[in-house]
Amino acid sequence: DTLKREPKENGIDTYTRLREFWQRYYSAHYMTLVVQSKEILDTLEKWVTEIFSEIPNNDLSRPTFGHLTDPFDTPDFPKLYRVVPIRKTHSLNITWGLPPQEQYYRVKPLHYISWLVGHEGKGSILSYLRKKFWALALYGGNGETGFEQNSTYSVFSICVTLTDEGYKHFYEVAHVVFQYLKMLQQAGPEQRIWEEIQKIEANEFHYQEQTDPVEYVESLCENMQLFPKEDILTGDQLLFEYNPEIISKALNQLIPSQANLILLSASHEGQCQLKEKWFGTQYSVEDVDQHWSDTWASDFKLNPDLHLPEENRYIATDFALKDPDCPQTEYPVNIMSSQQGCLWYKKDDKFKIPKAYIRFHLISPLIQQSAENVVLFDTFVNILAHNLAEPAYEADVAQLEYKLVAGEHGLIIRVKGFNHKLPLLFQLIIDYLADFSFTPEVFEMITEQLKKTYFNILIKPETLAKDIRLLILEHCRWSMIDKYEALMKGLSVDSLLLFVKAFKSQLFAEGLVQGNFTSSESKEFLNYVNEKLHFLPLVHPCPVQFRVMDLPCAHLLCKVKTLNKGDANSEVTVYYQSGARNLREYSLMELLVMYMEEPCFDFLRTKQTLGYHVYASCRNTSGILGFSVTVATQATKYNSEVVDKKIEEFFLCFEEKLKNMTEESFKTQVTALIKLKE
Repeated sequence: DTLKREPKENGIDTYTRLREFWQRYYSAHYMTLVVQSKEILDTLEKWVTEIFSEIPNNDLSRPTFGHLTDPFDTPDFPKLYRVVPIRKTHSLNITWGLPPQEQYYRVKPLHYISWLVGHEGKGSILSYLRKKFWALALYGGNGETGFEQNSTYSVFSICVTLTDEGYKHFYEVAHVVFQYLKMLQQAGPEQRIWEEIQKIEANEFHYQEQTDPVEYVESLCENMQLFPKEDILTGDQLLFEYNPEIISKALNQLIPSQANLILLSASHEGQCQLKEKWFGTQYSVEDVDQHWSDTWASDFKLNPDLHLPEENRYIATDFALKDPDCPQTEYPVNIMSSQQGCLWYKKDDKFKIPKAYIRFHLISPLIQQSAENVVLFDTFVNILAHNLAEPAYEADVAQLEYKLVAGEHGLIIRVKGFNHKLPLLFQLIIDYLADFSFTPEVFEMITEQLKKTYFNILIKPETLAKDIRLLILEHCRWSMIDKYEALMKGLSVDSLLLFVKAFKSQLFAEGLVQGNFTSSESKEFLNYVNEKLHFLPLVHPCPVQFRVMDLPCAHLLCKVKTLNKGDANSEVTVYYQSGARNLREYSLMELLVMYMEEPCFDFLRTKQTLGYHVYASCRNTSGILGFSVTVATQATKYNSEVVDKKIEEFFLCFEEKLKNMTEESFKTQVTALIKLKE
């Protein structure tokens, strides 16, 4: 429509307009270039000259767009939009269009505001909304992309993921957001908080891991367009100057009367009469409710539960590298072992940075005894994560990462970051696990959210296909359908309490500590787990992997009809099982799949145009090696039999390519895989 029909109707020659655009904007003096390589500078200069010197230069003045301000100055912006999303979710987006802020990169006013708005600790918006059981998550800020920040405007958005109850009270949710912003406006910028952010960002910049070269040169190339020479490396990451006037100026524009509200919910189905032009998204537009419009226009009261965050005790200040207290080893070694658990340890002698990684697996045979137990375990881990969200948030923003995973055979706890304050975070998690508790309201909220999570997995072809593949391969695995049915039958608060008590009573705790800790310090982590949880050892050892089906040498087919009848997307996966293999054979399989990726995409996606998502994968299924090729296609274009046949055709072509592989090509693949793993 936009490239052919509409231009033709309006007498526009698309080719001529495109060429005019190219001649005006495709000019060498508008461009920036970054080249990263291990070659010497003379070689790089020669390459750049050869490749880029022919780019035309139109000698026209650089175009500016600063005069095109206030693009959101329209009566249609500060309204309420109800939208029907594809996924079963509720969310409220509040957005403001602000004057351009990119020139204030040394102060970063929107970064300061988003840090506070997105805070999850005591006194924050999300903390309050979680206690009301109205919200599950909140994001606030500016993405600093070309769409959200440029020379004509900056966008500031707050997105709240709502519970069912929160959806019913979305106006109250918006009111809490506006109360918090009003509190910030009245309190004014806080230098202590700005300096905390500055310190955290400086720590992260100084000790950041090596970036992918492609991403790094892209980032620097963009920075060269935005910042002066001295700030090209740091302008997008560091905070340089505290300027309360600039922060206040941006903050004071975040007022209710200028906000755009978008409420997304599947509950709007059938109620939204308008359709978005390109994707057919259903939506409606209305004025903000008069009661709330009048409230927000008045001098409304502040909420006493909303306040600025306290000083962050998790910010690292000691970056000294520790001296080893035992012989160095190539791999982690077992330094503690008992009936209750064991600990693996390795001191970092390669990267030499003040960071560490801790992983604990609390293993229990209880989880896989029934589908109901699997669901109870998922519920338990989700509630534990919910309980930790507020107290552990300060650690999270101080670049200490943690993750709780409901593993198939136990609870996995992972923490990493600067080692100075990492024990504090680990102890916090174990304390909350030891003293686990919840209210019926939290239980209700988490189980409702889990229903949506399971449902969304079942309706998406790619996640359903993965679940079915693992169900076929792994003995005694409970399917997502089993879990969803167990959850829909209803769980009780008492059943969860009994499950958690039984889970914590008998465990085997296996841990790994790696990085800038001594062996004696590392032992304290396992000691703390044992002391706080007071569990008995397991009567029998518990396997931490499923038994896997040994597939016969035959073509086996499993077809499953999608559960979402309105979704034309299909997923076709052809899986080949190799068997139990050693590390060398696993590396060879990775090389095979790596070599397969480009021709696989070229044959199935580019030439056969079978689907929008085509990829080969190395599969480690409970220790059994294999590989697969997956094509995401549309049933309205190709049926699964055609796609399956084309995948087999690809393998025939690839077999020939593999036979003709040169020694040089093989070495190139090996080098690439090594770099990928460094």
